[in-house]
Amino acid sequence: MFMPVLIIGILITLIISSFPSLKEFGFHFVIGREWDPVFSKFGAFPFIVGTFLTAFLSLVISIPFSLAVSIFLGEYFREGFLPSLLQSLVELLSGIPSVIYGFWGLFFLVPIVRAIEMKFNVPPFGVGILTASLILAIMIIPFSASLGREALKMVPQDVKEAAYSLGATRYEVIKKVILPYAGSGIISGFFLALGRGVGETMAVTMVIGNSQHLPENIFSPSNTMASVIANEFTEATANIYLSSLIEIGLLLFLITTLVNILGRWLIGRYNR
Repeated sequence: MFMPVLIIGILITLIISSFPSLKEFGFHFVIGREWDPVFSKFGAFPFIVGTFLTAFLSLVISIPFSLAVSIFLGEYFREGFLPSLLQSLVELLSGIPSVIYGFWGLFFLVPIVRAIEMKFNVPPFGVGILTASLILAIMIIPFSASLGREALKMVPQDVKEAAYSLGATRYEVIKKVILPYAGSGIISGFFLALGRGVGETMAVTMVIGNSQHLPENIFSPSNTMASVIANEFTEATANIYLSSLIEIGLLLFLITTLVNILGRWLIGRYNR
């Protein structure tokens, strides 16, 4: 009972605080491409695009690694020193502060991405959507991998033994028995990771480039909804400026909620 009241309270607070922006710009705030605090012109479309590009690209990058870790720890090596060590290392990744990921990205990933950009003859910024997505992919792997491992462990042993008794190889058992059986848990892990990627702030802010323009490609500097709030909230002296940033927070809240609802719907449909 407490959680729904808290969620409704947060939603009402965001709506009230963003009301001046809602009244001034209406739906144009969502599709507007210009963000100019000096002339009080605010459009959040570049930040929405930057958020989705970064989150979905990081999810695509992380899926093979998350699935590999889940299968390795959940099926091949369940017990012993090596699985315990790998599991501890994976869990350690989720406990590292995001600012540390941001520093590591600045000093390690940015030069690598800059070298790749020079190979493709694009402006060698180093920072941008690709760099932020790589950082996010590393950050969300522990969430999807841990949930996927637990889902794989819940597959009944007799189901696997029945497949082996019919002559199936280990690869065939994993592909045709274990993964379909544990599919809902694995998918829920991916959506949990996507929700984490959409709302991540500090690490993304440090490596995404903080550009107010609509990104042209994955190498372009950009901004997410979370990063623009982190960068400009303390500078928002005008009421309409502050209200616009809060409206971005409202949009982020709604998008995260919709992602979670969509995830639950897909999981339920998969189960049926």
